[in-house]
Amino acid sequence: MEPANHLTVLRRHWRLLAGCALAALVIGWLLTPTGTTVDNGKWECKVSIVPAAGSGDTVKIDQVMSFATGSDVAEAAARKLGITDVQALLTRREVSVVSPQMLQFTAHGPTQKACSDVASAFATATISGYGREAQRNAQDSILALQQQATVQQRQLDSLNTDFSTATHATRLKLQPQIDAAKAAVTQTLTDISNLQNAARTDAVRQWGSIDSNPAASNILTAPSSRPLRLALAVLLGVALGVVAALMLDRLDSRVRNRNAAEEAFGLPVIGEIPVLSRRLRRLREPVVTARPSAPAAEAYRSLRSTLLLTGPSSLALHVKDGEEDGGPASAARASRRLAHPAPVVMVMSGRSGDGKTTTVANLAAALAETGRSVLVLDCDFRHPQTHEHLGSGSGPGMAELLAGTRPLGIEDVIRPTNVQGVTLIGVGNTNAYPAALVMRAGEVLQRARRHADLVLMDTSPLLHANDAYDLVQHADAVLVTARSGNVTPEQAARVSELLARTGVPVAGVALTASSSPSGGLPRLGLRRSESSASGAAVTPLGRGAQPRGLTRPAAGEGGVREPERPAPSWARGREGGPPEHPADAGFADGAAPVRRAEGEDR
Repeated sequence: MEPANHLTVLRRHWRLLAGCALAALVIGWLLTPTGTTVDNGKWECKVSIVPAAGSGDTVKIDQVMSFATGSDVAEAAARKLGITDVQALLTRREVSVVSPQMLQFTAHGPTQKACSDVASAFATATISGYGREAQRNAQDSILALQQQATVQQRQLDSLNTDFSTATHATRLKLQPQIDAAKAAVTQTLTDISNLQNAARTDAVRQWGSIDSNPAASNILTAPSSRPLRLALAVLLGVALGVVAALMLDRLDSRVRNRNAAEEAFGLPVIGEIPVLSRRLRRLREPVVTARPSAPAAEAYRSLRSTLLLTGPSSLALHVKDGEEDGGPASAARASRRLAHPAPVVMVMSGRSGDGKTTTVANLAAALAETGRSVLVLDCDFRHPQTHEHLGSGSGPGMAELLAGTRPLGIEDVIRPTNVQGVTLIGVGNTNAYPAALVMRAGEVLQRARRHADLVLMDTSPLLHANDAYDLVQHADAVLVTARSGNVTPEQAARVSELLARTGVPVAGVALTASSSPSGGLPRLGLRRSESSASGAAVTPLGRGAQPRGLTRPAAGEGGVREPERPAPSWARGREGGPPEHPADAGFADGAAPVRRAEGEDR
């Protein structure tokens, strides 16, 4: 995927990116402590503790380890350091047994002094705390031994009394008991003496000095300040959003660009309309007239030119001087419309929201700029909106004409619009089911052809209602609109399949809301008449047809005649023959019109 396409995907999923960034910011705010966070991993300090001399076997290193990891030592070290957050202090120290007679504290800190203070505080708290604990235990043991010694002394005194009054044979029996009692009293007194000596000194002591070294550097160390942590969280959130957006784009198969539209519909894309800004969407008039220099207005003009160049020959009908709207009504124009009724172009879409009505309004305005009079028929009986885009009022319209319940002529329902050269027949007012109204559409459209140079018809979405399928048989050409990201390839294929069954020529696809237009549309078949050399205007031609009002240079008149170009495949009939639809057959030079004669208008 090209970098520009990546940017388009990210721009399309900007809400996802914003949501991920906001979620990361909130999570970072909740999990990050206030203030500046101190990096406690820069220095490492180690201090060892061993049993004090003379403590003998009274000190067990496992007991010292258990005491050192207790809460009393941590609270005492925190009080000495003046720190209230004991849990944070515990994260800065580690306790381990190095040997059966040595315990080691490892502390961390942002500076060497802070690291040494933590190690010293824990070592001092352990030494003093364990010493006091050892003294309390020694006193308790001394009291117990003194009571034991008292009992043993009484037993020895009793044995001595018995020994003094006993016979020789009895004395021989009592003597071993007296010796054992004396040994027990002596041992108890010795233990008491040892405990008293041990209670006068510390049970454990520090071994050597504190060993301080800079900790190994870590390039992944988290930033210390809260703003930097939040910025990092937002960056990670945006990165997660980018990954999610690209994955969603991979899973999304909807038609979004020109190539995808042409592949899905099997039709050429003859116009790419850029995304309209919110300000332009609020306008209740076509962009072509409201903002003539806007990129969207130029895109609609390009769509108009391409439609005239590639559509049926009747679309390229030349408006002669003196016949333009705004000039005096001429008999020539009336006669031309009677002899050659206006072509009908149906603008349809597969789904709602494809910009069909907006395209109708702007295409009508763009066609009116060429001097043609355009009649717009609003046949979207379910969601009519054309009158809002063209600034026309309400009143009787297509529903009354199709229902035939009121004696109305077509002149009675044609209403002017805010766009010069564009008139409108609105939907009208009806309670009838839309599918029942289109049965008389043929004769109504036949009458409408004689009141303009070109008729544009707006219909309901083809995949949502059957109205468009019933009306398409009365059109001379069809223009399909599709909004970027609104149609799936399956839906586009279904639209193409339904249109192929009708046999009506399809001019192509107008891709609306295109975020990355692929550039200007190709200029097809600009042909000049002999008079163009003397200043006449260049008139776009449909392929394979000569527009009315232009004359070919006759053979031998000195003009160089261009070779005829074949009609496009969609404009040819079956088996490569002439077009079967009356729209193309009735407007060829010298061919008799297939429309009803003047007197057949009902």
